[in-house]
Amino acid sequence: MLLHVNFSASNTTSPPVFLLTGIPGLEALHRWIAIPFSTVFATALLGNCTLLYVIKTEPSLHKPMFYFLSMLALTDLVLSLTTMPKMLGIFWFSAQEITFKACLVQMFFLHSFSIVESAVLLAMAFDRYVAVCNPLRYSSILTNSLIAKIGLLALARASGLVLPLPFLLRRLPYCRSHVISQCYCEHMAVVKLACADTTFNNIYGLFVAFFIVALDLLSVGYSYLRILRTVLSLASKEERLKALGTCLSHICAILVFYIPVVLSSVIHRFGHHVAPHVHILMANLYLLFPPMMNPIVYGVKTKEIRDRVLAAFSCKRL
Repeated sequence: MLLHVNFSASNTTSPPVFLLTGIPGLEALHRWIAIPFSTVFATALLGNCTLLYVIKTEPSLHKPMFYFLSMLALTDLVLSLTTMPKMLGIFWFSAQEITFKACLVQMFFLHSFSIVESAVLLAMAFDRYVAVCNPLRYSSILTNSLIAKIGLLALARASGLVLPLPFLLRRLPYCRSHVISQCYCEHMAVVKLACADTTFNNIYGLFVAFFIVALDLLSVGYSYLRILRTVLSLASKEERLKALGTCLSHICAILVFYIPVVLSSVIHRFGHHVAPHVHILMANLYLLFPPMMNPIVYGVKTKEIRDRVLAAFSCKRL
C-alpha cells in the first residue's frame, strides 16, 4: 500500500527517499502492465546489442552512417537501462522507494541522453545531406576525426545543459509529500514537490526543452529541404527513389523519436480532462518506443545490416 508521508514546514533538508507510484490509477494492473514493458525492454536490449555487434564485427559497415547508428544504439541502451530496471521493480515487486541522490542521478542520465539522442539524429541528418548532396566528397568530409568530435560535442552539450538541474534541485527544501506520480524521476515531477519558489527551475527546464527541440528539428528540417531539392533535380525516377531510399530509415527514426515527445507535450499542456494514467503512459512511450523501434527499423530497411544478421542466423542453424 502506498504511503503518503509529509514533511513538516520547518524541515528544509532533502528527503531521504522519494516514492515512485508507477502508473496512478492502474496499481492493480501493474503486474499485467509489466509483461508488455518487459517485452519492450528485452527487445530494446537484444536489438541494440545486435546492431552494435554486427557493426563492430563487419568491416564493410565501418562507415560514417553506421558509426552514427552505433551512437544511436548506445544512447538507446543507456536510456533503457536508466529507467526500465526501476520501472519493472515497481511493477513486479512494488519497489517504489528511491533515494534522493539516486533520483537525481537517474534524472541526469534520463534527460542528458534524451538530448544526446536528439543530437545523434541531427548528426545522421547531416550524414544523409552530405551523402545525397555532395557524394563525391562524402568520405573526405565525414572523417573518423569529425565523427568522434560530433559524438563528444553531443555529450558535452547534453551534460552542460542538464548538469545544473540536479544542483538546482539539491538547493530546494522538500517539506511536502515526497510521492512522485511517475515511474521514474523526471525534472518537473521533482520540482513540484519543493516548497519554495521554483520559477527559475521552471524557466530553465522550459528553455532547455525548447532550445533542443527547436534547434534540432529546424536543423533536421533544413537538411531535408536541401536533400529534397537535390533529389528533385535528379534526371531519372530510379535515381530519385534510390536517393530517397537511403534516407528512409533515418526519417522513420526521427518520427519514432519526436512524435511521442510532441504528443506527450500536447497532452500534458492541453489535455486537462485526460486521465492521469494516460499522461504517464504517454510519457513512458517516448522513452520506451525509440529504443525498441530503432533497431527494428534499421534492421529491416538497411540492406547491409539485414543481410549480415540473416547470415549470422543461417550460420548458427548450420
